[in-house]
Amino acid sequence: MSDMKKILLIGGTKEAVTLNRELFARPDIDLVTSLAGRTAQPATLKGHVVTGGFGGTAGLADFIDRSRVDLIIDASHPYAEQITRTAITVCRAKGIPCLRYLRPAWEKQQEDHWIAAGNMEDAPEKTKNFNRVFLSIGRQELAHFEKIPRKYFLVRTIEPIEFNPENSQAELIRARGPFTLEDEARLMAEHRIDLIVSKNSGGAATYPKIEAARQLRIPVVMIDRPETTEGKIFSRLQDLIAAIDG
Repeated sequence: MSDMKKILLIGGTKEAVTLNRELFARPDIDLVTSLAGRTAQPATLKGHVVTGGFGGTAGLADFIDRSRVDLIIDASHPYAEQITRTAITVCRAKGIPCLRYLRPAWEKQQEDHWIAAGNMEDAPEKTKNFNRVFLSIGRQELAHFEKIPRKYFLVRTIEPIEFNPENSQAELIRARGPFTLEDEARLMAEHRIDLIVSKNSGGAATYPKIEAARQLRIPVVMIDRPETTEGKIFSRLQDLIAAIDG
């Protein structure tokens, strides 16, 4: 056991599930995986799984000490800014490596009409010239749009939500992806959507909505990713795994 490397994997993405399975299968790694616990039916993970977060930097530092963690892999969502900052801060203080997997962002294509928003706080202002808005931003960020008047908002989430804009109409639908290009195009046409608000999450799972917007000539308010410049960042899983061995 003394030759084993204890790794804390911070999950929340499809790529984290892949890492969980690959690292769990290795006899030289003792793996624990962390989930925030915001999804009622997350993907099945291997090995020891902890949910509910750590309680900030002090809580994560205590967990690292108690569990004797040698290395943290942060494979959380590109917009999970808080856990990323916490992991970097604690790893620096403890003198242990923090490896960040960050899947590549989507790149604007020639026929895309993207309206840039620097962050979530900037996004509501970008909807002012549109009437029927598809909010594809997850349930935690919806409060930013509650005071926007005279809109129709379409919101699709996996979990039940409460979203009650003061002077706008909201239609809430529950569905779990992945969704095809045909699914997304049909949804937007049926609800007469004239604007999408989206995070630049990257990856293939939610890209069909961007393809559908391109096909239907619907503008997209594309919210920039939080800046991540600290720590070792990898955009390919094989490179990250090689760094673990290195």
